[in-house]
Amino acid sequence: MKIQVKRVYDPAAPEDGLRVLVDRVWPRGLTHEDVRADLWLKEIAPSTALRQWFGHDPTRWEAFKARYFAELDANPQPVERLLSMAQAQTVTLLFAARDDQYNQAVALREYLLARAALRP
Repeated sequence: MKIQVKRVYDPAAPEDGLRVLVDRVWPRGLTHEDVRADLWLKEIAPSTALRQWFGHDPTRWEAFKARYFAELDANPQPVERLLSMAQAQTVTLLFAARDDQYNQAVALREYLLARAALRP
């Protein structure tokens, strides 16, 4: 299972496989053609309140992940959908945040890989 993350502002590449935008809000200044997402799965993004609380503050990273993972646990349908897609092909989680280390796509990748390891 290959799940990778990539900034939506970086050029698309064939090795991206299925490109899934995982932001709740459409990236500022970009058209659908610019993003080249195969799917926009905004329901898997963190809630607006959680995203605003986090604010990409690295000191809140672990607490953000715990809260986000709880949100994902409560919303299993999009998680299962992504896991099923990732079993069949490479999936690239697209995000718009400037911070490429502390963002929801990185956290979501960690969550998905942990869930995949638990699957039979």
